[in-house]
Formats: sequence, structure tokens, C-alpha cells
Amino acid sequence: MASAALPPPPPHPSSTPPAPRHTGTALELLVHGVGGTTPQEMLGDPRTTRVTGDETAAVHRRTDDVDAESHPERYRDEPVAEAYCWSGLTSGNGSRALWLLLLPFMVVNLAHWMRPTAVGRARAVRLYGVLVRLLALSLTVLLTAAACEVALDLVAWQCAGTGACAERRSWLGFLSERQGGWWSQPGRRLAVAAVVPAALVGLLWYLSNRTWSAYESQRPLDDQDFDENDPFGSEEAHGPGAPEPDVEGCPRPTVPVRPALGRPGFWYGRRLVARLRAAHTAAGFLTVAAAVVGAAARHDRGADGPVPALLGAAVEGGIAVCALVTVAVVCRRGRSERIRDTRLDGALITYLPGSALALLVLAAVHASWSRPDWQSSGSLPGEAAFRLLALGQGILVVALAVVARALYQRAPDPRTVLRGLGGPTVAMLACALAGVMTGGVAQRVADWLDGPGTPGMGHDTDIPGPPVLLSWQASVIPVLLLLLLVPVALLGVRTARTARRLGPVVEAEYAPHQPDEGRTRRIARIRATAALTDSAPWIVGVVSAATLLLGAGAVAGSWRSDEVPGRAADGSGPLLESLADAAQSTGSWLIGFGFILFVAGGRRAYKDASARRTIGILWDVGTFWPRAAHPFAPPCYAERAVPDLASRMSAWTATTPRGRLVISGHSQGSVLAASAVWQLPDATRHRVALLTYGSPLERLYGRWFPAYFGPEPLLGLHRSVHCWRNLWRATDPIGGPVRICADPDPGVDRGPLKDPQAYGRTTKLPLPEPILGHSDYQADPAFAEERTALLDELGPLVPRQTVARPQKGSSGRSSG
Repeated sequence: MASAALPPPPPHPSSTPPAPRHTGTALELLVHGVGGTTPQEMLGDPRTTRVTGDETAAVHRRTDDVDAESHPERYRDEPVAEAYCWSGLTSGNGSRALWLLLLPFMVVNLAHWMRPTAVGRARAVRLYGVLVRLLALSLTVLLTAAACEVALDLVAWQCAGTGACAERRSWLGFLSERQGGWWSQPGRRLAVAAVVPAALVGLLWYLSNRTWSAYESQRPLDDQDFDENDPFGSEEAHGPGAPEPDVEGCPRPTVPVRPALGRPGFWYGRRLVARLRAAHTAAGFLTVAAAVVGAAARHDRGADGPVPALLGAAVEGGIAVCALVTVAVVCRRGRSERIRDTRLDGALITYLPGSALALLVLAAVHASWSRPDWQSSGSLPGEAAFRLLALGQGILVVALAVVARALYQRAPDPRTVLRGLGGPTVAMLACALAGVMTGGVAQRVADWLDGPGTPGMGHDTDIPGPPVLLSWQASVIPVLLLLLLVPVALLGVRTARTARRLGPVVEAEYAPHQPDEGRTRRIARIRATAALTDSAPWIVGVVSAATLLLGAGAVAGSWRSDEVPGRAADGSGPLLESLADAAQSTGSWLIGFGFILFVAGGRRAYKDASARRTIGILWDVGTFWPRAAHPFAPPCYAERAVPDLASRMSAWTATTPRGRLVISGHSQGSVLAASAVWQLPDATRHRVALLTYGSPLERLYGRWFPAYFGPEPLLGLHRSVHCWRNLWRATDPIGGPVRICADPDPGVDRGPLKDPQAYGRTTKLPLPEPILGHSDYQADPAFAEERTALLDELGPLVPRQTVARPQKGSSGRSSG
């Protein structure tokens, strides 16, 4: 029988006392980045257990660590690891593929959050928000108008009213004028076709309402509903005012103001989204109603028919009044961040879309009234509507740029992209994207209905085709692509030169290793390519400016000629005629090809989980921000993830009084981690350490969203947490330093880390080491070093108690 192991002898009086040790369990809360990953991969263990959460987002632990708090002696040297997995919020079931339809809405919603930092300019900030919300409303009207163009104009009015076109489409037989059925009258055809755009608006409402219930209606655990640091609401909905910079460019110390992302109502936009959803739903129904009643009312005013013209005028008047109410609702003050607003505008969200739907029904009834002498010819008068929409969007973008520039000049920051014009630039791209999508649908349907003919050219065509503005907009796409070749070529040349200059730098860093030309060139090329991220704003600015100018030219050309570009250039000379024909045909092909790729991508994402996961990366980046401008945008996952993380940290620190907590975020996970830390109460925040790596907090978010992640908010975050470290690499195209500006240097940034770890083959690393770039930061020894240093800084330190030698015959267990 083996003898029992004796306990260790007591220390000699003259021996060195043991090093002080921490008491209490240490927790590391891991947050992954874009694209998501599994709990097993994050924790490095195939056996994991869900601690809290559901199938969409949850916290997991290794199965062996579930009861870690009950056995702190096991975790003196390593923290307990927890993984928060949130990828299900953006790449869940197949219905996420429908979010591709909402891409322009997502982009314009980003523009709302890109305004420059405001300094005492509350009215200008509110005006900025109003302009973005009006732009967002115009996108809803544009999408609905495009659906009306396809269903009402191309199908019901043009094709069903033309014998040759209807004969080739058997499914249009009951609408064809030649058959003379009850539905063959133009007004009744329009009433039937109105079901398609109305159903689209209903689908958008359904998606928004469903995600609103799942995301915006998730009330955070914290009961603090009022921001004591902003009792009068002076910073409400505007973000913190930026202090004047000192002589070194660092913000001057100011009275601490709770940053916008830390206010109780920031991640709880339930009331605003419900109000905007009602307004946009009403706008969609009103657009369909106007398209239906417009043609019938115009016919009644120009002919002595059985329907009094007064009825059509009354319906049009009701549509105009309801439209004014809708615009007024959109222009109302946006978000209430100072308080967690749990109210709902019940009458508004019920009666406004209901009234618009009732007007649509009245318009359909009015159009269905028998008019035996009414015949459809040409196209519906929708050309002016598309031109006014394009012109209005251009005016709104220019006005937004003026306001953004004025805000930037009050508190200029050289790191802000495009000198404060990032928001207007992105808003312009949202309008362009919506125009390409809507124009692509209309042109493809027109080509399909017209057979071998080219709509608008007048040769072998059965139908007039879509509004000529859509053809002009398609024609500028090849011109835009040609213009882009210049800056892209310049960037390529600059990147190649940068890579050549970095060659000696790389060899010096890895000296005294024998230089390897191929290895050096590859490392230098990756570093130079990663630096392209900092040049991306100017490319986006060039694209946006060119789009604005070319779009204005398309509107002017269509307005002046009232012909498609190929016809408008007739008689201008062989060269111009051939260029116009080439631009029109190439643009039509490109816009059609893009539409086909878009549909194919959505179909693949619906059926294939891996493709849906890839598309989810786009939503990971674009849907971090709440839906403050467009309610039909994909939902903000952070309204679920940030309260999840804040609640988990608050609950753990409350139940583990002497515990230490490090929240560790990679890439987009670092943005979620920082936002969650901002939401913590002050007492809890000072017990938390923050570890970020591959973080876009300053490089992307600080530059594009300066009011929320600019120098002052990041400095405030550094001062409010117990300690913070940020790891970054020069080979990382996304992550970078957070550039905390303080005196003395707080030492938050550690980098650039060496990547790869070894230049060539070594005894310790006999195989070539990979260049990691944005991935696998945990593989770097610096990660473990900084995590240990953060845990040591958290404290408190107490000496480890000496284990007493038990008396003879004792079991060795403490009697206490």
C-alpha cells in the first residue's frame, strides 16, 4: 500500500518569503471579430458549455471551468476564459439573405453617425440629422417608385396595353386589352399591379418590425435610466463636445462628460425606430397610391368621363396631406440618449401607415372605376418623379456637406477623414447604390419584355421602356470606372514604391539573419498593402464627387433631350454617336450584370450557410450603429451585444467581489468591448481591464466617426478603466494604434508587434513562420505578457497564506 504524501515542510525562518499573490478568480471575457468563430475555436477546447445566453448570442466556457468560482485555487496563474459569440446576430438563418435588399439603407444609416465632433452647435447637429433622415426617406420612395415603374408602368401599362408584347406573355392574358376582359381597362390593370409594390412595402415593414422586436426591444439589465452627468440634456443626441486642443494637439482636461456611447438610451432605440418605421411605411404606400391615382385623375381631367374629376383631386389632396405629415414626423427630433425612452407613439405608429394604406385602397378603387374610352399609350408619366428624386437627393447631399464642413471647422482634427465630409460622401454613395439597384431592375425587366429590341431606341421595340433618366444613369457607369483608373493606378505605384523603401527596414529589424530577397519583398509588400487602408477615404471621396457630378450631368441630359443617350447624340458626329451608343450599351450591360450577381448572391446566401457567413461580415461592419436614420436598414446587433457584455461584466463583478476581469476584444470585438465598458457603472468600470488587438477603434472608427470614437472619447475611456493595452501590427490592414493623446504617455499602445515572428528558419522554429496580419494575435508572446500585466495591475495584492504542517494523526485538512 502506497504511503500518503506528506504535506510540504514549513518555511525556514531565514528563507525568502513567498511572492505576493492575487486572491479571487480572474476572468478573461473574449469577444471575437467579424465573420465570427465557434466557442471551441475561441477557447481552444472541443468541450464547451453555454453559461448564459441563447442560440443567437451567448457566453461559453470550457466544460472543466464551469464551476471555476468555487475553486479559485485552481486558477492562480491563468484566468478563467469565457467566450462571447455574437455571430448569430448577423449570419443566422436563411432570411438574412433578404438583408441584401437593404444595402443602400444600411449605408445611409452610417452617414448619420459620421458627422464631425460638435462644439456648442446643437442646431447644426440637429440639422445634420434632419438632412440625413430626409435622404433616407428619399431612398424608400425611390425603391418603391422603382417597383411601381416595373409593375405598373412596364408590365401593366406598356406591355399589357400592347398586343405584340402581351401575346408573348401568356400570364398577362387576363390584363390584355385585346381580350377585352373586366381587368383590361388601364385603371384596373394599375390597381392589380399595385399589389406588387404594396407587398414590397409590407415586406419591408415586416422585416423591420420583426428585427425591432428582437433587437431594439431588448432592454438592458442596468436600471439606470437617467444620465446624471448630463442632467439638462445638453449633449443629448449629439455626442460629447470636443474640447479645444492645446498647443501639442492633445485635448485639454475638461469636466468629465459621459460619452455618447455610455448614455443609458444610446443602445435602446425602440421608440425612434418605431416612429421612423411608421413614417417610411406610410411613404411607401403613398408612393404607390400616387402612381395609381395620378394616371386616372389625369385622364378624368382631360376627358368627359363617368368619373368626376373632383374625386381624383380629393384622393390626391389626401395623399399630399399625409405626405406632409410623414415628412414632419421624419424631421422631428431624432434620438433621446440621455434617458432610456420606453414609451411608444402608439397613435402615430398605428394611424399614419394605416391612413396611407387606406388612401392606397381609395386610389385603387378610384382607378378601377369603369372608363370604357380609356386606353393606355406610351408610358406612365413617371419621368418627372425620378428626375425630381435625383435632383432632391443631390441638393440634400450638398446641403449636408455644407453643414458637416461648418461643424468640422469649429473643432478641426487632422485625423478626421475628408476634413469632415465623410458623412456626405457616404450618403452620396448610398444614393448611387440605390440608383444602380433600381435602374438595374427596371432595365432588365424592360429588356426581357421587349424581346430583341432595345428600349428607348425606337428600333424593333414593342414598348417605350423605362424613364430615360435610368438609361442616362446607366451610361455614366463606364465613365465613372474609367475615371477611377487614375487614382487606382496612382495608389498602385505608390504602394510599390513604399514596399521598395521598406525592404531595408525589414532586413534591419530581423538582423543579423541572412537577408532573403524573396522573404523581404513579401513582408514589405504586405506592410505597404496594409497601409492602403489609410488612403481609402480619398478614394471614396473621389468616387462620391465623380458620382455627384456625373449624376447631375445625367439629370441635365435627360431633362434637356428627353431621349436616351444613344438617341440624344444623333446628328452630333460619328465619334460622339459611337461613344454615346457604347456608353449606353456598356452601362446597361454592367448594371444588368451587377443585378444578376446581386440576385445570385442573395439566392446562394439563402441556401448556403457558409455564403451567408461571408455576407454576414458586411453586416458585422455596417450594422454596428443603431438605426437612427433608416428603419428598414438591417438591425443593429450592438443593441443586443453591448448590453449583453455590460450585463455579463456587471453580474460577474457583483457576484465575485475580489475577482479581476479582463475583457479581451479582437477587431470588431474590440469596438463592442469598448462600447460595453462605456456602459458600465463607474465603480464597475474601475475594476475592469481592457485588452484590444487588431483594433479599428481609432484607425477606422475614430477617423470615420469622430464624434463617438475621436480623441476625447478614447482619452475618456482610458481614464475611466483601470488599465488598457492595445496590440497592433504593421502588417494588419484593419487594426492600428489607438493614439491616446495624454501627458505623460499612458503607454496603451504596444506595437508594432513583430510579424512574422521569425525571418527565416531557426532551431526553435525550423519551418517558415506565417505572416499573420490581422489574425491570431494570441499566438504572439506579447499577448500573454500584456494580459498578465493587466491582471497584475488590477490588484489587490495579498501574501499567500502558508500551509501549516498538520499534527501527527491529523487528516491534513484545515479545522476551520
